[in-house]
Amino acid sequence: MLKVGLTGGIGAGKSEVSRLLVECGAVLIDADRIAREVVAPGTPGLAAIVEAFGEEVLAPDGSLDRPRLGSVVFADPAKLALLNSIVHPLVGARSGELEAAAPEGAVVVHDVPLLTENALGPLYDVVVVVDAAPETQLDRLVRLRGMSEEDARARMAAQATRDQRREIADILIDNDVPLPELHRRVREVWADLARRAHASHGSSPE
Repeated sequence: MLKVGLTGGIGAGKSEVSRLLVECGAVLIDADRIAREVVAPGTPGLAAIVEAFGEEVLAPDGSLDRPRLGSVVFADPAKLALLNSIVHPLVGARSGELEAAAPEGAVVVHDVPLLTENALGPLYDVVVVVDAAPETQLDRLVRLRGMSEEDARARMAAQATRDQRREIADILIDNDVPLPELHRRVREVWADLARRAHASHGSSPE
């Protein structure tokens, strides 16, 4: 098994790259999706959040009111640290379960938005960074996601810098290119990852 950490700034196109890698044969473990699953209604994760922050962080249907919780934790570093101490171990445990279930010799891609910020690079055999110029990210966030320019700039500023992400990259995927060129580059990266998996473990990825 080859463990790959995939990251990139907001609007860089990481989701498209992860989708293309899955088409090539990768096993995808999406940290954001798991983070939602471990705090779904009825889970110990949601119970722990309610115990820590009160029932006011629940929506009327009993699910987690993410915007309300966000407004609480992002204004207070101590509360954000408390939330992370609840959610991150649950995400890590679930990610480990999914990884263990992957076929022997698989290329397992962990889609981790905050890989750089949380210094998680050493957890992976290979770190792949999807890179785009800040002006490209801003355009995509405003034009494709409907964000205001102010909100988009704030989201970008809250993340690691482009240079910080590039610094930890074992493989860089330039996404300031037309889609056909991105597809070609991802296929090239997949061939490299498959070779690494074969060399390390003596079997080809499924």
